[in-house]
Amino acid sequence: MGFGVFIHRTDSIYDDSPSERYQFPSQYLSRAQNFEGDWIVYLEPRKVKATRGYYAISKVQQIVPDPSTAGMYLALIEPSSYLEFATPVPFSDADGVIEHGVLNEQGRISGRAQAAVRPVSPSDFERIIRRGLEEAPQILPRMDDIPVDAQLQEQQTPFQFEETRERLNFLTSRIVRDRTFRRIILDAYDRRCAVTGLRLINGGGRAEVDAAHIRPVEANGPDIINNGIALSGTAHWMFDRGLISLSDELQILISRQVNDLESVRALINKNGHALPPLRTFQRPHPRFLSWHRENRFKQ
Repeated sequence: MGFGVFIHRTDSIYDDSPSERYQFPSQYLSRAQNFEGDWIVYLEPRKVKATRGYYAISKVQQIVPDPSTAGMYLALIEPSSYLEFATPVPFSDADGVIEHGVLNEQGRISGRAQAAVRPVSPSDFERIIRRGLEEAPQILPRMDDIPVDAQLQEQQTPFQFEETRERLNFLTSRIVRDRTFRRIILDAYDRRCAVTGLRLINGGGRAEVDAAHIRPVEANGPDIINNGIALSGTAHWMFDRGLISLSDELQILISRQVNDLESVRALINKNGHALPPLRTFQRPHPRFLSWHRENRFKQ
């Protein structure tokens, strides 16, 4: 087992779904098999416009032949292991490349940097995830948003760990994943409620908006950008209880069971549609919206 890098771009020609599977040709099979049961980091190439660089991690559950395409293989991702970085990490900065393993003996970037599937050293992996999950106190949850025992744990447990393995165990905790998910969603929606359009920042610099899962975690909803939406407290309450939902085109649907229809209509965006996130690839995925309409929305 060992850590690895998977190169992925949003306009990939491969049958990829980073939180579920990664498709690759047979030339990378022996290399990818080294990552079974271990963690990889996703990298978006520098030639992609507005590249995110290193932007997420996930755990490879199994490598299998692709049943639909001869000569291709799939790295199946362990459910609920995928986690996007709150702060995407550039391939390089003023101090040079972040992934030292792509340098040759002369200190220059080698051909290894072009490999779509490649190993990464524990020190490089640690450097990437440490930078990718740096804190941003101004958009952390309000203290009354998390249980008292969780508050105590956050005060007593430092975010930094000396060992990469310990850090990865830490990243599987619900507290950390919720906190990271919140940062990703709020950044995507510019800290603005998608349903009401409100962008409220309190005196402490904290955004008064929630990061809502469209398909809840308890219903096997993943912690990915396309399964989230930024909602104010009231909109979040209505969404979770099925009083409002969204069409695939982000039209705001209002349940016939709402007892104060005019007030709800006055609350939502005047055009009747939820605000989209800043980037197209961050939009809610139709399959999660469909799940909410079928399992939560009260017609």
